[in-house]
Amino acid sequence: MERAHSLLLSEVACSQLAEHQRPQFIFEWLNHLKELLPATDRVDIKQNQRRLIEQLSGVLIGSPGPPTRWLLAHCVALLYRLGDPIAASLFVDRCHDIIRSKDDSPSGLPTRLAAMACLGALFEQLGRMLVGSFKDTLTNLLKAMKSAESQGRYEIMLSLEKILRGLGASAVPCHRDVYKAARACLTDRSMAVRCAAAKCLLELQREAVFLWTSELENVAMLCFRAFEGSNYSVRVSVAKLLGSLLAAAVEPRQPTAAPRQAGRGRSSLEEVMDLLSVGFLRGGAGFLRASGDMLKGTTSVSKDIRIGVTQACVVFVSTLGSSWLEGNFPAFLSLLMELASHGRATQTPGDAAVTRRCVSFILRSTLGSLLGEKAQTNAAKQLCLAVAAQKPAIDAALTDGNVETRVSAADVAASQHMLVCCLQELGGLIQGLGTTAAPLLTDSSTALVDTVISVLLHPAASARLAAAWCLRCVATAMPSQCSPLLDRCAERLVALKSSPEAVAGYGAAVAALVAAVQHCPLGIPHTKGMVVLSLAEDLLRSASQNSRLSLQRTQAGWLLVSSLITLGPAVVEHHLFRLLLLWRCVFPASLREQEMELRRGDYFTWQVTLVGRAGALCAMKNLLLHCRELVTDDIISRLLTPLACAVALLTKLPALLRSYSSSVRSSSVVYRLRVYELLALLPPHTYQESFGLMMNQLVSDLSGSDNLNQPCSELTLLPPLCHHDDLQLVGPALHHTDHRYIQEQLHGSSVGGGSLDNDAFSLCEKSDEAPAPLPPPVALTAAAVRLFGALHPHVISAQRVKILEQFVETVNQLKGQRQQTVQTHVCAALCSLLKHQAGIRGSLGPEEVRSPALSLLSGALESACPLLRCLAAEGLARLVQAVRDPGFTVSVSLLCFDRLKTARDAASRSGYALALGALHRYTGGISSPQHLSTCLGVLFTLSQDSTSPEVQAWSLHSLSLVVDLSGGLYRAHAEPSFTLVLRLLLAAPPTHPEVHQSLGRCLHALITCLGPDLQGEGAAVSSLRSSCLVGCGVMQDSPDALVQARAVSCLQQLHMFSPPHVNLAKLVPALCAHLCSSYLCLRRALVACLRQLVQREALEVSQHAVTLVKELPRRDNTQLDVTIKEVGLEGALFTLLDRESDPGLRRDIQETLVHMMASSATSGKLGHWLKLCKDVLSATTDCLAPVEARQDDEEADGARDDDSSAFKARSEAGGPFTALRWATRRFAVQCVCRIIAQCESADPAHFDMALAQERRLHESTDFLVLHLGDLVRMAFMAATDHSDQLRLAGLQTLLDIIRRFSAIPEPEFPGHVILEQYQANVGAALRPAFTADAPPDVTAKACQVCSAWIASGVVSDLRDLRRVHQLLASSLAKVQAGRDTCSQLYNEATATMETLAVLKAWAEVYIVAVQRSSQKESPNRMADLSVSSSLANRGSGSESEGAGLLKLVQSDLLTLSRLWLAALQDYAMLTLPQENASQLPATGGSFYTAETLNQARAHYSSSWAPMLHATSLWLHSTGFLMSDDTPVNLSRPATPTSMGRTGGGAKSPEDINTDRLHLILGISVEFLCSPHSDDQMENITSCLRALQALLDVPWPRAKIGSDQALSVELLSVLHRLMVTRESVSVQLAVLDLLRQIVTATQEHVREKRHSAEVDDGAAEKETLPEFGEGRDTGGLIPGRSLVFGALELCLCVLVRKLPQLSPKLAGTSPTGPGGSVWSLTDSDCRLVASALCVLSELPSVCSPEGSVSILPTVLYLLLGVLRELTGAPAAGPVGGAGLGAVVQASLQALKSVLASPMSRQEKSCGAWRLLLRSALNTLLGLWDAGDGVVDQVSLLTALTVFLLSAGPDVCTVEPLHALCLQRFTAGMDAKDPLVVSRCYQLLTSVFQAQPSVAVPYIQALGPPLVRFLQTAERSRPQSAEELLGVLEGVRAMEALVQAADESQRAPLVAILFPVLVSFLLDENALGSAPAASRSLHQAALKDLMRLGPQHSAVFRSLIASSPALKSRLEAAVKGNQESLSAKASSANPTAKSSPSITLKTNFL
Repeated sequence: MERAHSLLLSEVACSQLAEHQRPQFIFEWLNHLKELLPATDRVDIKQNQRRLIEQLSGVLIGSPGPPTRWLLAHCVALLYRLGDPIAASLFVDRCHDIIRSKDDSPSGLPTRLAAMACLGALFEQLGRMLVGSFKDTLTNLLKAMKSAESQGRYEIMLSLEKILRGLGASAVPCHRDVYKAARACLTDRSMAVRCAAAKCLLELQREAVFLWTSELENVAMLCFRAFEGSNYSVRVSVAKLLGSLLAAAVEPRQPTAAPRQAGRGRSSLEEVMDLLSVGFLRGGAGFLRASGDMLKGTTSVSKDIRIGVTQACVVFVSTLGSSWLEGNFPAFLSLLMELASHGRATQTPGDAAVTRRCVSFILRSTLGSLLGEKAQTNAAKQLCLAVAAQKPAIDAALTDGNVETRVSAADVAASQHMLVCCLQELGGLIQGLGTTAAPLLTDSSTALVDTVISVLLHPAASARLAAAWCLRCVATAMPSQCSPLLDRCAERLVALKSSPEAVAGYGAAVAALVAAVQHCPLGIPHTKGMVVLSLAEDLLRSASQNSRLSLQRTQAGWLLVSSLITLGPAVVEHHLFRLLLLWRCVFPASLREQEMELRRGDYFTWQVTLVGRAGALCAMKNLLLHCRELVTDDIISRLLTPLACAVALLTKLPALLRSYSSSVRSSSVVYRLRVYELLALLPPHTYQESFGLMMNQLVSDLSGSDNLNQPCSELTLLPPLCHHDDLQLVGPALHHTDHRYIQEQLHGSSVGGGSLDNDAFSLCEKSDEAPAPLPPPVALTAAAVRLFGALHPHVISAQRVKILEQFVETVNQLKGQRQQTVQTHVCAALCSLLKHQAGIRGSLGPEEVRSPALSLLSGALESACPLLRCLAAEGLARLVQAVRDPGFTVSVSLLCFDRLKTARDAASRSGYALALGALHRYTGGISSPQHLSTCLGVLFTLSQDSTSPEVQAWSLHSLSLVVDLSGGLYRAHAEPSFTLVLRLLLAAPPTHPEVHQSLGRCLHALITCLGPDLQGEGAAVSSLRSSCLVGCGVMQDSPDALVQARAVSCLQQLHMFSPPHVNLAKLVPALCAHLCSSYLCLRRALVACLRQLVQREALEVSQHAVTLVKELPRRDNTQLDVTIKEVGLEGALFTLLDRESDPGLRRDIQETLVHMMASSATSGKLGHWLKLCKDVLSATTDCLAPVEARQDDEEADGARDDDSSAFKARSEAGGPFTALRWATRRFAVQCVCRIIAQCESADPAHFDMALAQERRLHESTDFLVLHLGDLVRMAFMAATDHSDQLRLAGLQTLLDIIRRFSAIPEPEFPGHVILEQYQANVGAALRPAFTADAPPDVTAKACQVCSAWIASGVVSDLRDLRRVHQLLASSLAKVQAGRDTCSQLYNEATATMETLAVLKAWAEVYIVAVQRSSQKESPNRMADLSVSSSLANRGSGSESEGAGLLKLVQSDLLTLSRLWLAALQDYAMLTLPQENASQLPATGGSFYTAETLNQARAHYSSSWAPMLHATSLWLHSTGFLMSDDTPVNLSRPATPTSMGRTGGGAKSPEDINTDRLHLILGISVEFLCSPHSDDQMENITSCLRALQALLDVPWPRAKIGSDQALSVELLSVLHRLMVTRESVSVQLAVLDLLRQIVTATQEHVREKRHSAEVDDGAAEKETLPEFGEGRDTGGLIPGRSLVFGALELCLCVLVRKLPQLSPKLAGTSPTGPGGSVWSLTDSDCRLVASALCVLSELPSVCSPEGSVSILPTVLYLLLGVLRELTGAPAAGPVGGAGLGAVVQASLQALKSVLASPMSRQEKSCGAWRLLLRSALNTLLGLWDAGDGVVDQVSLLTALTVFLLSAGPDVCTVEPLHALCLQRFTAGMDAKDPLVVSRCYQLLTSVFQAQPSVAVPYIQALGPPLVRFLQTAERSRPQSAEELLGVLEGVRAMEALVQAADESQRAPLVAILFPVLVSFLLDENALGSAPAASRSLHQAALKDLMRLGPQHSAVFRSLIASSPALKSRLEAAVKGNQESLSAKASSANPTAKSSPSITLKTNFL
């Protein structure tokens, strides 16, 4: 609309446009005007008003299309309302004139319709201003109505609705006239007019009281007539009208004006329900017609009336609301039940099925969606009472008393329908309530279970099966009930084996309960399978004993077998051979025996035989469905004989039917059905020899004359074979609607709907809804069609052709209904075959196949049945695909074109049009441009054929397929297509919504076709884009919900490709406005669109949604608007989530919420989201929720009670939500977990209280930690709910909270953490999970929370910890008691899960306790272990905490250790590979049974690691010394490899220890070797820590040290870990383990050397055997050598962190995380340091020769690291603390290598000496190596290490000696004072070395030292660093003096003393001297006082000879004494120094 900037229409621009573009231009202008007017100033509007009216009038008389006329009407009305309204009456008159005119031209009609629309809009907007013209208007419209066609009637009805809305009460005088007109339209032949009339009456009833008082019955009859022959939209509209009227009658909205004839204003519920039941039972017929029918005995109530009445009843209850329903439910239920059991409603089985469906639908739609959980529980009680009320009838029917007391058959029949409805709804309610329904079962007043079980004895099968289904629902909802119910029913079945009803009823119940296990992850005990199988065998064995029971026992027996098979392979594999035996027994042993069978028996034995064999076949089918992996070729071969007999019997059935007629007919149909179902699942080659036989049978079933009289049910047969996109053409009933449950019944023709009593075996299916199997004849046809498709491709070619030709012939021979039936069957079979063919990719057969196939399909394409045409189009396309011949493809396309040219009837034109689109679907080959153009030409023409809307709709749908499937080729045709679609959208009449739906699909396809090109900026693209937007706008305003849904998905598509061009401010409010629509497809489209929008612009979306509600003043605000106003769109979505039951829609809503949360929860709206989740969670009507934190069992100290009273899990009245169900509340809890996880990756202040509080002061952001109270409260509310699912979610949240918040300190109370104040809540939340009746999965999760809580260290006081500890202790007691006492409610695997969870929790607690206590003892020892342990990081407990926690665990430790070892042994067994499965103990392990082995594996794999770690810590603490305590007796079976227990042959402690060590090593190595994903980091860490703990103990260290193969194996595993894991903690632990392994080997070698020396004490030294690696050759074998492995590992670490070490990598840029030394992190430094430490230990593990082979490598690496560290551009000696540690480590390593005893072994000392000299040479070369400055300090230190450790024979050799001296001299002369001081420090240690090393250095470096000290007097030190240099020089001089012989010391002292004296200052200088000088003075004085007495003689002579010295010394001493007396009271060490001072003065 860029061309129109003003209000006025640019007429110039409009006149320049082509004819076809003008409607679009005008529509855009009107749209623009509609948005602009409200925003324009009133003065401007008035100025332009006259001109605008002229332009609008011009549009009005320019015959506008429907969308344009509605928009025009809106703009005119808006203009008058916002401008000057006075002139409106003139416009009204003008409209009257147009309506009155008799213009019959084609252009006259649109104008007249537009005038009607304008009238409606004007009255709606201006209301009472126009009241004067109202009479005229009405008269005019009603007059026009008489002669109007359907469009006119439609438009008049819409106008009347708007007029009534505008005038309100002012229109009262004319209400009767409107009512009269609307009555006629309500039964109009046009469906759209009926809808409009219903809307008009709905508006009328707001003011017209008579509609729901005096006229109520007439209106109701009228509505019933409107339902007749109606479509879905009419039923929805009329049901809404009728329901609203009835609701108004029961609860009037206003005091009634005219009292009714009866004299009272309101109707009772009974009267209203009577009205509805009249409609249901008699339809819309008047009394006379109905009575005539009654006389004839026919029923004339069509299904659509019944379905309409049903929908109206739902609307009626929904309008009155949930509280009304709660109050009146008992009365409502009894009235409904009367309807369900009425004889007229249940005359035939088909009728009865429909009636039951309808009643069930009413109950489900009202109870299921209106009521909250508490109200649903009450409703369930009422249903239960209703069932109980039927008990007398059942009992009477069962007693064989005299005839008078027997209940009539009619009563039994009536009660059965009632019971089915009640029981199905009861089951549905309980299933929805889940475990929250538990109080229902315990309530003795209802005795729910007893009541339901009593129905199992009902004489009618349908009631028994409904009761069985209801029990199955109870078991699914409350898994704990499954086992007890199963036992009870099985027991009754055995007890009442002689009653046919009991056998059938209890048999069905047992089967249903066993089948319920598919939905219960906790399962049932394994033994129950045995019980069920034995029962089944018993029933089948005893079936022949009593003919009265044969049928029931046979059927019940096979039903039990079928249900047993649903338990899955784990159970069935144990019983498979018994099952095979049963199958063998039921079929004859060979075909000959079968022949003999046929000669004997009567009809009854055959009936029983057929039932038995059908049951057996059904069990086989279940085996294939549920246990496919058990069905091996061997098993199939065993089933072949029974199968062959089963197939052979099919051919004999006709003979049996002839002999015994109808008595075996039904059994034979079921038998055939079972054979077909089974064969369709088997691979065809298994029954190859029966192909011919089967094909004949199938052909006769599909087209034989016997089956023609059965009505064909195409709706069950065809949809699965059609393409789901095409099904939309057949109408929305197939489309998913909320009413699908009853819509399906409409099309069941007279076959009758699905019902459970059609097939009892469907109780075993896995479905949440009650199964509704179709009647056997219908199911048989469907099965035959499926099997035909699977078999036909495997038959020989000639036969394939013959079969199809036979089909063609049969179809051609028949006429009428019978022809259509066969045609449907045959086409379905052909399409099934073609669909199957596409899957197997074989050839279709010879060319002759094509012609009959084509003939069949083209016949169907012209059929009158739309579904058959859809099927044929799909079939034709699949035929072309299967033939895969371009020539054939072209001929088929040409055939379609020809037929379209010649055909005139709508059916065949629409069929062939669809075929053209479908051809594109499967054949890429026809996408040639010319073919596309031809195709489009035809479809364009057809889609403009306005005489037949059906042809238009089908051809447009076909066009959408072509667009979708032609891809890029279609771009050329995009513009004409857009033009066509828009033209039709703007012109198609609204009375045919199907055309609009197809147009919507075209638009959608076109948008997808253009795709991202829509973002372009060119003129062409922007015009296409505006076309898209106009098209979407037209569809959004359509009255049809499906069209609106399509508009939404088009806009969604447009938003995906071109987001900026979709105006969210308009779109979002439009979406929100319809969220409560009664059309499911629209709600789906809206939520899918919202989901896409919020992924990008969540904040904008929620803002737009809220503005919508603020702007909308509505007469009837929906609940949703109120919700949006209070809690935003998010809250509204939660409400919607609670109401919806469609799984796809629920998923979309959840995803939308998650996206909205992701984008705003961490930014500004955190508080909002948390409050929302809290409101949702507390919106329960249930007052039974436990009150939090009541300490019953502890002393109730006041403070804590106050704390807990703040937390009550009561529902807060007045929240925005009411009574939400558990699934919604669970989702809210999961949202809280998501928010916590999101905050983790956001701002750190979310988890830092102090930071959050501080930032909160300055900025308005919100932080998670500030809401901790709410989080804990929500977790508590969820964890203590009645719903187990919610409890699990709550415990998970609590776990997250503990993990994330446990370490956050409380700023106000230092030393405490913020979680501490919530300990009462945590305890209270956990307690219910440990009660006796808590389900095992809840207890297991709670154990996890307990261990996290204890381990988190939040609570340091042991008294407080005891509460939670107590819970774990009680669980441990339960584990010890063993599985004998464990209640047999669930599968044994759940006991395994619970036990392991308890043991794992204890293990985690023990690990933390040990870590804490060891941290207390030596804080640094475990430092590198606890890097990744967040648990151990919290050392903030009191001193006693670690020890105290250990004390808590200590008491149970002995028990625990044994249990842990047992569990680990189980785990080790279970991880054995498949080929060792035979080694597994036959009875199972300590904690698992052999039968549940596979389920148990998963539980073990999630919990073994902490137990492994804990066990090794325990062994570490005992030091592997066996305790003498008697072992704890565990009541568990002693496993064959019982470990650590006294039993069997008692093992020695040594053996037991070895077993334990190997167990731990084995598990660890096995786990560390296998490839894992990253989520198992904690398991890897546990393994490494366990191994570290083991290697800390001498005994295992000795074991591992002595076993070289084992050590090498361990090293290779560690190496692999090092390479594959980047985690620092893992790498550090690996190196630590490496060090321990090397140490172990070292100890072992040392031990052997020592013992050898002791043994060979006197022998020659040469004969000593060589211990250590390398023996006497020095060779190391890779893969077998420990030293080699260790070297590899160290090299790996060093080269990864310092790639420059490797000659290959030197000079390359580092790729790893390391590279340059300066990029090393602290943890990298620790890794390098550990590796160096290990390297230095390696020579000592080798023999002398071996040490020589590795020494070069070791030295190269050590010096290489030194080079890297010292050659760096250091500012000081080292960059960071980390690097300092590495330097330290490398020097330490160098020292230990140099000092190695190997260098002194005579065998190796020569080689060592040479190598060490080379190393020293390399070291000396490092000074020149660095580019810039080198780190001299470290190099000098290394040099000193060489001098001190390597000995003179390495260092004093020239030229090394000279170079060493040179390096030291350079150090002494260095500019850097730090280097100088360190150099003197090192010299001090060199001077103190052995004389051979020290003397040369003293001689060379003594003189420069003295010179240095003498210069210090002249240039005194200025800084602390220089001072240090001088002081270190003095130390070196002292060392030099000490090193000299006694005789030569005096002259040296004589040099030292004057130097020291020269440093002294007199008292004057002392005051003004700089700090460094003062310090030097004090140090010199101290030294003099210390050294003077030692060399007194020299001292005296010096003083005597030099008076200057004497005076200087005296002055200094005096000054010193004065300063000391000034500080007399100071605590300086004066006392010590004063005696020496007096001594010195005495010398003088």
